[in-house]
Amino acid sequence: MEIEVISDEGFGGTSYESLFVEIMSDVGKAFQMEKALLVLKPEVPLFIFSVRLRSEPADKTIADVASIRTENDTIHITVTDERYEANILKELWERFGRGSVEQQTRFDMEVKGASEGDVGPITVASGEEYLKEIVGAIWRSMPEGIKNRHTFIKEQTITVVATEEIFEPHMLEEGMAYHMKMAEGGKDV
Repeated sequence: MEIEVISDEGFGGTSYESLFVEIMSDVGKAFQMEKALLVLKPEVPLFIFSVRLRSEPADKTIADVASIRTENDTIHITVTDERYEANILKELWERFGRGSVEQQTRFDMEVKGASEGDVGPITVASGEEYLKEIVGAIWRSMPEGIKNRHTFIKEQTITVVATEEIFEPHMLEEGMAYHMKMAEGGKDV
């Protein structure tokens, strides 16, 4: 992830960059981000954190996060992205019943009496949940005590503008300007 910090405070900017990377790594979101921009103006106070994701958030299906094969009347599922293992099992139990679903190992499951067409398109995570997780992680990386936040989302770009004061129009305009530059590929941010 490429990170750019705009700040008049050398140490403060470096500290926030480290904190941002640490939080995004801890919540497992750093690898999904292509670029981040942190604008720190504590004297105003105004903080603008903008990220461009590697891809636009979308729903994840079992076929997206597991390999599926058919053998006789049984569907074999091998989970390839462990974050979705619990959701896959939950969805299979709800649709086919616990008696039809057998879990051999944590990542290997079988479903009796189903087809790949029944199992593959089942949604196990929504793109909206993913966005909420990213926004929550950005909020956690901002200074404590920030009460007023406004979030802009466009395709794979998320920008949070925050202040301790009442938002003034110029604050949101500045946030939107950085947001649009990030959304356009981050040129000249």
